[in-house]
Amino acid sequence: MSKPRKIQYVIEPQYVMEGAGVRLRRSFQPSIEHHFDPFLLFDHFAFNDPRQGPMMGFPMHPHRGIETVTYMLEGYTRHRDSLGNVDTIGPGDIQWMTSGKGIMHEEMPRRGESGTIDGFQLWVNLPAAKKWVEPRYQGVVADEIPTAELDGARARVVAGTFNGVAGPVTEIAADPLYMDVTVDSGQEIEIPIPAGQTAVVYLFEGEGLFEVKEQDGQVLIPAVHMLIFDDGDVLKIAATPDSHARFMLMSGAPFNEPIVPYGPFVMNTREEIVEAFEELRSGTFIKE
Repeated sequence: MSKPRKIQYVIEPQYVMEGAGVRLRRSFQPSIEHHFDPFLLFDHFAFNDPRQGPMMGFPMHPHRGIETVTYMLEGYTRHRDSLGNVDTIGPGDIQWMTSGKGIMHEEMPRRGESGTIDGFQLWVNLPAAKKWVEPRYQGVVADEIPTAELDGARARVVAGTFNGVAGPVTEIAADPLYMDVTVDSGQEIEIPIPAGQTAVVYLFEGEGLFEVKEQDGQVLIPAVHMLIFDDGDVLKIAATPDSHARFMLMSGAPFNEPIVPYGPFVMNTREEIVEAFEELRSGTFIKE
C-alpha cells in the first residue's frame, strides 16, 4: 500500500542580490545542516522591469564540489566556461554543469522578446568520492527535453524517469528526478518517489491542493512557494477548478555526508575550502 507524502513545511522565497546586480527569489542555500540533501540551493531569477536597465548577471567565477543547473522559462543566458564551452540557453533549455575538481564559468542574462528574464538555478551536491572528478558540461535545447503526457497534466523530464519517459541529462551522482510539471485546472496527478528520497516542489504558477502533516484533508497553497515533503512513496498534487498548477519537482537520494559550504564551493572539510582559495590565489585552481 502506497504512503502519500505530506508537506512538512512551506518556504516563502526571500529576495536577495547576487552576482553583479541580479535580484533573486531564494528558497534555500547551502548550509552545514544540509536539510535538503542532495540539493543545496534553489533560486528563481526574474528580471521583469525594463526601467531597471541591463542586468549584469554572473561574471566569470569558480565552482568546486557541486553541480549547477540553469533552466530558462523566458529570455536567454549566455554561458562560457574554462572548458571552452560557449552556449546560449533559451526558453525551455537546460544546462547541467558538473564542476567537479574545479571550473570557471560565467552566466550573462539577456531579455527575451517580451522584455523579461525568468528561470531557475539549482545546485546539486556531489558526494566526497566524486568531488574531484573532471568537470563536465551538458547543454540541452528545449526540443530535446521530452514530455510525459498524462490525463490533464504534462511533465517535461529533464533528469530521471517519469511515466516511462527518461530525461536527456544523465550520469548525475545524485540520480535525481527533475521536472517542469503542469497540472490543468481541476485535475490531479500522482508522482511515484522512492521512500527515503528528498522531495521538494517549487510552485511558481497558479495554485495547488496538497496534504499537510497533522492536518485533515487538502490545503490550498498559492504560488510562489517552496514545499518540503516528508517521507513516503507517492506525491499527490491537485489543481483547483479555477486555476492550473505549475511547479518544478526535485527528488533524489541523500548522500548523508557532512558538508562545508563557502561561497561557490561545497566540500566535505574546512581544509578543502582553504585549499580551493589558496589555489585561486596562486593561479592553480584550474587543472590541466
